[in-house]
Amino acid sequence: MGNSIQTDFFIKDLNKFNYLKIKNLLPEHVNLLAVSKGCNSNVIEELHSLGQNDFGESRFQEAFTKKIFKEKNKDIRLHFIGRIQTNKIRKIVQNFDFIHSVDSYEKLVKISRIANELNRNPILMIQVKLADDPEKGGMTENELINKWDEIIQISGIKVNGLMTINPKGLTSKENLSLFKKCKSIADSLSLEHCSMGMSQDWNEAVEAGSTWIRLGSLIFK
Repeated sequence: MGNSIQTDFFIKDLNKFNYLKIKNLLPEHVNLLAVSKGCNSNVIEELHSLGQNDFGESRFQEAFTKKIFKEKNKDIRLHFIGRIQTNKIRKIVQNFDFIHSVDSYEKLVKISRIANELNRNPILMIQVKLADDPEKGGMTENELINKWDEIIQISGIKVNGLMTINPKGLTSKENLSLFKKCKSIADSLSLEHCSMGMSQDWNEAVEAGSTWIRLGSLIFK
């Protein structure tokens, strides 16, 4: 029992140390999204006590088994970052403030319809696919540009940025290049935010102009 308690305290202190170390390195314009999937409420509460209000989850079922999210403290903002299944859109719209992973025009339209029904106004980021990777979803640059005039006419939603996930195994230079491309597309569409950069490539993302980095394993142990 004693060893277990000591281990818990050690892990909590390590999480705090990791979080504060990264947070202090970030430029003021870069938001840290703590990816809390797989973490229990106590671990999330520790970060929340340090001022972390934005948490990312990839499954709404898992998110709402956690007490802190069930109670939904006023200052906590929940971000959906997982692949969106069409039959789960209603639950996502009901429960999340931000949706980072809208990967098709059709899903934007369905989110809009449900958001209008529920009187919700989720903030969305469109996922773009900038490299050939069968494991990643997203609209291509051409699809996004060709549909943009229709996208901005969709009611009940606010698209304020782009999201991208780079393929695994890229060099630092290759990651930076893809992130810069995402930022360039966002700028050309007058979008404020870029959600790009995870635990393995967040430095390059920040250098390229990311405004949201999504970190899990670098914080939570």
